[in-house]
Amino acid sequence: MFTAASLIRPEITDLEPYTPILPLDVLAARLGLPIERLVKMDANENPYGPSPKALAALAGEAFYHIYPDPGHTRLRAALAEYTGQPAERILVGAGADELIDLILRLCIAPGDAVIDCPPTFGMYSFDAGVCGGRVIRAPRRADFSLDLPAIEQAAAASGAKVLFLTSPNNPTGNLMPPEDLERLLRLPLLVVVDEAYVEFAGVGQGFAPWAGRHENLAVLRTFSKWAGLAGLRVGYGLLPPWLAEQLWKIKQPYNVSVAGQEAAIASLEDRAHLLGNVARIVAERERLLPLLAELPYLRPHPSAANFILCRVDGRSAGELKQALERQGVLVRYYHSALLRDYIRVSAGTPEQSEALLGALRELA
Repeated sequence: MFTAASLIRPEITDLEPYTPILPLDVLAARLGLPIERLVKMDANENPYGPSPKALAALAGEAFYHIYPDPGHTRLRAALAEYTGQPAERILVGAGADELIDLILRLCIAPGDAVIDCPPTFGMYSFDAGVCGGRVIRAPRRADFSLDLPAIEQAAAASGAKVLFLTSPNNPTGNLMPPEDLERLLRLPLLVVVDEAYVEFAGVGQGFAPWAGRHENLAVLRTFSKWAGLAGLRVGYGLLPPWLAEQLWKIKQPYNVSVAGQEAAIASLEDRAHLLGNVARIVAERERLLPLLAELPYLRPHPSAANFILCRVDGRSAGELKQALERQGVLVRYYHSALLRDYIRVSAGTPEQSEALLGALRELA
């Protein structure tokens, strides 16, 4: 007799689904508020949007009816100029999320171990679970720095194949010191450094120059945050040659749309404009941090990204998130043991900050 359950891998049946952020129209309908009332500070999106050149490229594209370039030829050439890494070591994906998934599908068989360092981006453990991998957690220290001995012990005990690190880390906002990465690269596994927010950390930050020097280092980046292209899903990896060669075999042929490739190329051509917006967001982050600290029940953490993680003292962080939502102010809350007392707020425009601060003061 046919049963659907007999077809499903047991590790998928038991997998906890990832909880994404909902779009504005869905949230507005759920809350019974007009879209223009919503202050969206829950997904670290860029409130200034795409480059004007990217919008013009999208409007002027004449070949949406033709399949996209499966080799991302022009985009990889532009990325090589941007990152200083050769095009043959660059792979483009439908967001960095696709590259996380591809790396794990390439390296992880059911039962293989992946090291995760929570609190951090939830897609690492989620995708490891989809692959049937064992997630070995090496929690961060109280200041959210990496616990290097714990990672090394986990690697030795589990025989882990992949270690995920994030810099700046999401949702804590702290950078990884170069000496930490240097030490962890001595482990016999693939180290994946996710730099989704690196443009907000300042000029010269990031490990792109390391990508060609270490056979066990992959660096992932995205156009979602700094370039305002979250809705188009374009990311890329700076990879050692052996990894790039194997990932090319398993990626979907037309994984990045014509629209995504054209918008990303135009964004790189107009990066002075976009990095100007990044500077505005960073300035607003720095202005917002001490203002949040003035509230008696918030303890904001310094951040090198486009968001601020705040500890909530003396009240429920989840209830605070819900109270803000009822006022149309959307912030991130995590249903996890390590973060149950925290909310994360995106840095955006001054107007968004004032709406957030006004709502928080009303709730003080």
